[in-house]
Amino acid sequence: MLTLPLTPDELLTTTRSVRKRLDFSRPVEPEIIRECLEIALQAPNGGNRQPWSFVVVTDAAKRAALGDIYRRGWALYKGLPINAPDRLSPDPQRAATQLRILSSADYLAEHMHEAPALLIPCFKGRVDSQPSVAQSGAWGSILPATWSFMLAARARGLGTSLTTVHLFFEQDAAAVLGIPFDKITQTALIPVAYSLGTDFAPAPRQPLDDVLHWDGW
Repeated sequence: MLTLPLTPDELLTTTRSVRKRLDFSRPVEPEIIRECLEIALQAPNGGNRQPWSFVVVTDAAKRAALGDIYRRGWALYKGLPINAPDRLSPDPQRAATQLRILSSADYLAEHMHEAPALLIPCFKGRVDSQPSVAQSGAWGSILPATWSFMLAARARGLGTSLTTVHLFFEQDAAAVLGIPFDKITQTALIPVAYSLGTDFAPAPRQPLDDVLHWDGW
């Protein structure tokens, strides 16, 4: 498939979390998803052990069930203290951005099941109670591949959004998909759809010097 005329820097700086601009009416060809996953398999991973699996969900009934689980997780997440109105940034511009993100996240929760494809990246084993070095190695061996998939999707005119709140009810999602919960860890739930337009721009971010530490904290 033809890809968008993006330089590497443009691709890296314009791959956004797409929510309201997902085209739920247009199917995504299985071969395009496979193409993006082939690219994802080239991502670095610990010891080249390749502990990953990727569950692609296009069945309407299973997407509906996952959408229900996601909405339960989103409702739980929204109720956490971190999301209380008094936790908005004191900077008016950043507060406005936070409110826009909340609005788009609400929209995605309402429509998650309408995405033509849902992707759940997984890795072998469970690290819930393991020390941080073990957890870091496990997550560090799936997240680069997940990001590579999202970059490849963006290059092909697809929109994605990495979400995690369904993991509040990970075992329920495992039951829907037949994932062996005691042996496989789910890491995200990613809607995959063509984007409405491809004109995404870099997002506002903190100045580099606000977060940069050189030769020590």
